[in-house]
Parts: sequence; C-alpha cells; structure tokens
Amino acid sequence: MDIAVNLVESYLRLNGYMTLSEFEVQRRQPDGRFKTVTDVDVMGIRFPGEPGPGTAHAEREGELLLMDDPALELEPESIDVIIGEVKQGPADFNPALKDHGVLFSMLRRLEWIYPLTLNEVIDGLQRHGVHRAPARGGGAVRTRLVAFGRSRQSNLNTVSISHMITTLLDFFEEHEEAFRPSQFREPAPAFLRLLLKAGFDIRK
Repeated sequence: MDIAVNLVESYLRLNGYMTLSEFEVQRRQPDGRFKTVTDVDVMGIRFPGEPGPGTAHAEREGELLLMDDPALELEPESIDVIIGEVKQGPADFNPALKDHGVLFSMLRRLEWIYPLTLNEVIDGLQRHGVHRAPARGGGAVRTRLVAFGRSRQSNLNTVSISHMITTLLDFFEEHEEAFRPSQFREPAPAFLRLLLKAGFDIRK
C-alpha cells in the first residue's frame, strides 16, 4: 500500500471512520475487454456520535481512543461519507474520480443510507464536490470528495498531509500513557510512533 494512502486511512480511522482503500474501478470496452478507469484511493464513512467511549461501561469494558479533528468539519447528527484522492504532492483531484460511473460504483456500496437516487448525489458531487441530504431513518448524510496531499490549508474538500501528521503526533503525545501498551501494525502511524519514541522532534 502507498504510504500516503496508509497515512490517510489511519488518520480517518482514528477519527472514527470505517474505511476502504485502493479500489480499482474498471469499465467494459466496446470490444468486450475491461479497462481500468481509475484507482479510488480511499473511502470512509463515519456515523454521528461522540468520539470517546462516553458510556457507563467504559471502565469495565475498555476504551477506544478516537480523535475529533475540527479540520474534518463534522456536523452533528450527520453521517459523513468521504471519497478521497491521496497525493504525495499537491492535493488535487484526478479527473476520473468525478466520472459518473466511478462515483456510482463506489456509492452503490452505501446506497441504503440515501432516501434519494444515487444520480442526485453524484450530480451534487460533480457540481460542488459535496452533497447534503436527509439520511434514511433520520438525521442527515453529507457526501464529499476530499483531496489529501500538500496544501497550505485544510477545508471541506482538502486535507493537507502536514496537518494530518501534526494532528496524529499531538494525539499520540497527549495520550502517550494509553498508547504505550498498544502496537500499531499499520506502517504510517507505527513509523510516527517510532520517531516519537526515539526522541525526534517532528514539526514543520
């Protein structure tokens, strides 16, 4: 797995998202053969709720430490769906990511959360990079395209790699006692933890 994709997926998971990564989307050509349209780097879905345990059972059953990064602009009572492009360079979108067939192939995995057609969601993504709608069963669902990469700022459709690294480092340092017995098996967070343990000062 690309190290940048691994970093993004780890960042999203620590913010409470369930993720899928590195999906190859193919299309049948007129001659019957299949051609790869694009690779979708990461997809995440986060259901609303407090990031921490916040239950009477936490002490007895254990805790799951999660971040609540304001840069993700999470909205109360809203499901957040991200279809992400990951770049080691500038944070921008591969034009193929906005292809109707590509978006449909990804969103159909979550079709049950939308009370409207996927075509309406896709139209909003292609026009504005974000779509908001009521969620099936109550609440709301926000679907957005996000470019992860080198950027001077983070906003609704862009999250910078430097911000993710700084946020993860601060989180690991703040909860050092809790993370001390933990073993990160994913390369990106494991390497960041190793650098912290070795005493490196990793700041931009």
